[in-house]
Amino acid sequence: MSARQGRQSGGSSLVGAVSVSDVQELMRRKDEIEAQIQANYEVLDSQKGIGMNEPLVDSEGYPRSDVDLYQVRTARHNIICLQNDHKEVMKQVEEALHQLHAHDKEKQARDMAEAEEEAMSHKPGHSMSHRPSQAFAKVNSISPGSPASTAGLQVDDEITEFGSVNVQNFHSLSNISTVVQHSEGGLNVVVMRRGEKHQLRLVPTRWSGKGLLGCNIIPLQR
Repeated sequence: MSARQGRQSGGSSLVGAVSVSDVQELMRRKDEIEAQIQANYEVLDSQKGIGMNEPLVDSEGYPRSDVDLYQVRTARHNIICLQNDHKEVMKQVEEALHQLHAHDKEKQARDMAEAEEEAMSHKPGHSMSHRPSQAFAKVNSISPGSPASTAGLQVDDEITEFGSVNVQNFHSLSNISTVVQHSEGGLNVVVMRRGEKHQLRLVPTRWSGKGLLGCNIIPLQR
C-alpha cells in the first residue's frame, strides 16, 4: 500500500454500529501503517543513515552527491503522510472501543432490568400484568423545542416508568441519568397526568439547549 492509499483508508470516519471485527480491521490497518513507516525509515538508514532533518546539501550549498536525494525526499514525504494516517487510525480505534464499551454497558443495563422484572414476576402478588404504577419522580420544567417537549412530556407529569427505572429500583436521579446516557436510540416513559396513564417515546438527543432531554425532573417524597 502506498502512502496515498494509506491516507485514503486511514481518513474514513466510523459510521453506524461498531463491531469487534471493525476494531480488528482498524488494528490491522494500524499495524500496516506502522510497517510502512518502518520500511521508509530503513530507506533513510540505507542512505548514509540520514534521518528526517539532516540537510541534503553539502557545506558549500550544493546537493549532496553521496545520497540518493530522490529516495530520501520520497521516504521523508511518505513518513510524514503515514504518521498523519497513524494518528487518524488511532483516533478511530479509540472511538470504536468507546462505542463498543458503551454498547456493552447498555446491553448489561438492559439485561439487568429484564432479570429484575423476571424475578419480580415470580414473587407472590406480582405479575407481568401488574407492573409498578406508583410515581417516583415529577417533571417540573420543560424547554420548548427540546426532546422532552417533542416526546409530549408536560410539566407536573408524574413518572411511573422511565426506561428500566421504576419505583422499586429508583434510588436517586443518577438512575435516570444512567438510562439517558445509554438510550440515545430512545426509551419508553410512562407518566400519570391528571389521573390518566400516558406512555410516551422519549429520544435523548443533543439539541440547541443543555443536556439530552431539555427538562428538569425531581424525585417525589416516598
